[in-house]
Amino acid sequence: MTDAVSALNRDIAKLAVGIPVHVWRAALAAAVFWLATAVVTIALPDVVPWGSGPLFAALTGGVAALLVILAFTVQRLGKAGERLIHYGPWFVALGVWLFLWELATAKFGWLPKPFFSPPHGLLNVYVSDGPRLLICILYSLRLWALGFFSGIAVGYVIGLALGWSPRFSYWGMPVLKLIGPVPASAWIPVTFYFFPTTFAASIFIVALSCGIPVAILTASGVGAINKAYYDVANTLGAKSWYQIRHIAIPGSLPHVFVGLFMGLYFSFAILVVAEMLGAKYGLGWYIQFQTAYSGYANVYATLIIMALLCAGLVKLLFIIRGRLLRWQAGFIT
Repeated sequence: MTDAVSALNRDIAKLAVGIPVHVWRAALAAAVFWLATAVVTIALPDVVPWGSGPLFAALTGGVAALLVILAFTVQRLGKAGERLIHYGPWFVALGVWLFLWELATAKFGWLPKPFFSPPHGLLNVYVSDGPRLLICILYSLRLWALGFFSGIAVGYVIGLALGWSPRFSYWGMPVLKLIGPVPASAWIPVTFYFFPTTFAASIFIVALSCGIPVAILTASGVGAINKAYYDVANTLGAKSWYQIRHIAIPGSLPHVFVGLFMGLYFSFAILVVAEMLGAKYGLGWYIQFQTAYSGYANVYATLIIMALLCAGLVKLLFIIRGRLLRWQAGFIT
């Protein structure tokens, strides 16, 4: 990855020969490709009509203009400017990707409809079906939140008990190891029998997918704590609940967050399956509905939304982890 970035920076330097040093050269190189994408979108006809071409050209052209402005002003933006400069090669790569994507799909038809969509085809999905997608996002977030938070709560309590109590671990860990490898979707027939509604069954499927990794990693974290801490606490007369609150829980947090990250990804992966159980709205339901009618542009647009939602939640989880584990700064990277 480092070699690829270095090579891209060398290519940018070649394109920017003769430009003053204080100018952000990567931004100018990126602006060329973003502007080329806008020109290609307007100047060349689509093989098949997709819609929203002028809007996409306006957006990419606007980004190109913004990059040109930033090329001469980024040094004045302080830390924000440094962060933008760090991602300069990515702006170039995205411009190149959009340019080639537009040519290969909409303009030359090398990647034909309906299996592939140009970028302005995805934009047209957001423009034409935006209200329904917004409703689906809200429905999916409701289902995901109920399943995820109930799953990690139960999983955390079970993991804490497994790591703390040898007797509970003796009976519980084999059961957890037996259930853990089974995909959450395999329990769908059981959920129809035990749960009164399909919505409750969907919540259970999501909760199961994230609860198991949290339970296993929490138990591992509690078990990995240095026994000397417990010996000191026992010597000072600390009761079991005090040791759990002040030793087991804080000491297991690094492992717990690993389980949370795993559970977050698993919960989003199972969300599509969970919303097949009689859901009337939701991103998973929308994907299934559009796939049945070969609306692959809508499918790709929805996958982008899910990826952005998941990435945003992962970023939020990183922020929470950084705050809670601030006392371990220097030990956790």
